[in-house]
Amino acid sequence: MKKILLILLFLSFIPSCVVLADAPFHIGIVTASVSQAEDAYRGAERLVEEYGRISDGGIFDHLTLPDNFAAEMETTINQIVSFAEDPLMKAIVLEPGMDGTVEAFRRVRALRPDILLLAGEPAEDPLMLAETADLSIYADLISRGYTTAVEAKKMGADTLVYIAFPRAISIELIGRHRDITEAACEDLGLKFINVGAPDPASDVGVAGAQQFILEKVPAWIDQYGTKSAFFAPIQGHQEPLVRRVLEGGAIYLEPVAASPTMGYPGALGIGFEESEKGDWPKILEKVEEAVIARGGSGRMATWAYSLAYSFVASLGEHAKRVIEGQSEILNIDDIMDAFSKYTPGAEWKGNYLVDPDGIERENYLLLYQDTYVHGLGYLKVTSEEIPKKYYDPNIGKK
Repeated sequence: MKKILLILLFLSFIPSCVVLADAPFHIGIVTASVSQAEDAYRGAERLVEEYGRISDGGIFDHLTLPDNFAAEMETTINQIVSFAEDPLMKAIVLEPGMDGTVEAFRRVRALRPDILLLAGEPAEDPLMLAETADLSIYADLISRGYTTAVEAKKMGADTLVYIAFPRAISIELIGRHRDITEAACEDLGLKFINVGAPDPASDVGVAGAQQFILEKVPAWIDQYGTKSAFFAPIQGHQEPLVRRVLEGGAIYLEPVAASPTMGYPGALGIGFEESEKGDWPKILEKVEEAVIARGGSGRMATWAYSLAYSFVASLGEHAKRVIEGQSEILNIDDIMDAFSKYTPGAEWKGNYLVDPDGIERENYLLLYQDTYVHGLGYLKVTSEEIPKKYYDPNIGKK
């Protein structure tokens, strides 16, 4: 009996004293810092928690970009390329795919053509990314041009107010989203109003842009009524827009990079415990309770899971499965299966990017998640059959 007890005591110490075998391959994840892009950071954190950090014998390493990475582009590119020095590195995932992604991928490819290169929300020219990355994923602003209008109509709107500025509209996919939304509003019997607002990246800064929204939205609600639905594509406008739309009893449509943590927490004074960060069902529940308590039930929209979090975690998981031979890099069902793992209950729909020559780019996928309305639930916009004419790159062009 004494011998058995000694054996059991020895075995109880094995997990804490035995060094696990190193992972057979490595994957590098690159995001902005937690202060700049918390949702994406939490997606990388989830992968590291689930599969382990390389330094501990796990699969993933997580590199955070400097907060001023645009001013330190060469340093940032070199950091990304440094992943290629690891002989076990088999994939690199960037989210967001900031300016410099194409050059970083080209340099990695020159050193290590065996490494898979994946980008979420790439900022650079889609065709350049399609020529460089193995897989790029962006929010499907083409399909969502139509579903944004459908969403507004389903939520009881008779007018859609689109708030933007020239730099935002000059981004190809956002410009097309605006044009398609306008065309869809006309077809669905909604009035479309295009209004300008300051660029948060201009001299007025984020504070000036937000003050403009705070001052103008009440006047717009007075002018267009409480059946007006408001959409702004850029993150910097969301918090004041949520606040004023909720106060004025109008309708809020989720932005381009939708998330329950975008706009709502700051506008509603919601805080999250450390244990809740990255727990999207809990985050959604707290936001929904606050919206309903302020009379916004059925009138305030979001995505149930953050776009950035979903892209990071799902691309990392997909890369892992491809390396293991469980999935194919461009198989859309395999990609969707990785997304479903991290966004249970939410429906996704995807389409390939079609370039100006009408060619489908199978390695550049456009995705969108079903819209969630606080107090109402999912709108099922992913089930909408979108007329083919809205995919015409010339729609809205005069």
